[in-house]
Amino acid sequence: MKTNTANSFSESQNLPLEDDSEERKSSISRRSFLGKSLAVGAGTIGAGLLANVPTAEARGGLTPGDAALLRFAAAAEILEADFWIQYNELGGIQDDEVPGGSGNPDYTEALEVIEDEMGDYIHDNTDDEITHHQFLNAYLVSKGAAPANLDAFRTLMGSTATGVNPNLIGRRLTNLTQLTVDTSWWTRYRDDSHNPDLDPNFTFPQAVPTLGVGQHTAIPRTDADTSDPNFLQAIANTAAFHFPTIEQGGNSLYPSMALRATRKEVLRILISIGPTETMHFQTWSDVAGNAPPLTAIDPVTGVSVTFPDLEVEDELFDKALIMPEPCPFLHRSLPICSVIRPTATRDVAMGVVRFLTDMGLFIGQSPAFFILMHQLAQEADAARRGGH
Repeated sequence: MKTNTANSFSESQNLPLEDDSEERKSSISRRSFLGKSLAVGAGTIGAGLLANVPTAEARGGLTPGDAALLRFAAAAEILEADFWIQYNELGGIQDDEVPGGSGNPDYTEALEVIEDEMGDYIHDNTDDEITHHQFLNAYLVSKGAAPANLDAFRTLMGSTATGVNPNLIGRRLTNLTQLTVDTSWWTRYRDDSHNPDLDPNFTFPQAVPTLGVGQHTAIPRTDADTSDPNFLQAIANTAAFHFPTIEQGGNSLYPSMALRATRKEVLRILISIGPTETMHFQTWSDVAGNAPPLTAIDPVTGVSVTFPDLEVEDELFDKALIMPEPCPFLHRSLPICSVIRPTATRDVAMGVVRFLTDMGLFIGQSPAFFILMHQLAQEADAARRGGH
């Protein structure tokens, strides 16, 4: 999910930061979230994280529900941009579109074992997510609505390995070093008999079961993680499966939110950004299948991971079958159809927050971060077409 305007990503914006200009501040009536302020330790996070949301038809015509949908999308894109920037610093291409970092040769080489164009793909996905959140926030501000702003929570350490941007050490929103990766999307999109919208209790098998237990790093935490080629390849393989795991979330989020939009222009935004997430997912689901089979043990945590050979004849696991298999849709009395799944709209935003939290992406974040994300999700899930 993108977040930057191409070619305008300055050194001071190498994380998805919002514009703090006085002009913009003065154009928005500010309020603190959850009342007047939220105490965090000795400090207070208050005015500036959220602003007053205009009523329907006021100051540009966004309904409160439409504004909440776009604000949650912007927050999700900010989070996505944060971890894609970390990947790009170590294994992507640093240029005027996505500056910062200098690359880690050993990690880059391990990624290229999986896909020789990996650096380009990581760069383009990062650039996409940056443009997404910057556009969404700019649009909200243009309509007099509050943007998403997570700057107060840029406190996580991240990697200290060769290649990272030293200015951003300790200023990350997301944690890529303690991931529990759900790879059930692999079989969910290959299963022609089940759809989570119709079978919410069905358990889809995992492509890499050991990634779904324990905590795994998807980037070298320090240079020590690059000393063992087998373990370093396991780190790169973990990243290769984390990429589509994240992107399949946006793949479902946008059509689900579009069903709640009231204004035609808001609907246009959601159904225009959403398909780019699908393109990301399609690309990464293809790439992940090339991860070389191996078993490795994390020398720091002792956690073991095994990547199976997915060049198999079993249709549920065959890496060549990357097109979504037709499956039941809307009602089992209808013919099966190739669709995005799931797209059921009940508590979709809160579901995204839970999914990312369970993944370990926010390990180390403050209670205030979770309170804010839950509030943004609740407001988005409360949106209804027609503004009621």
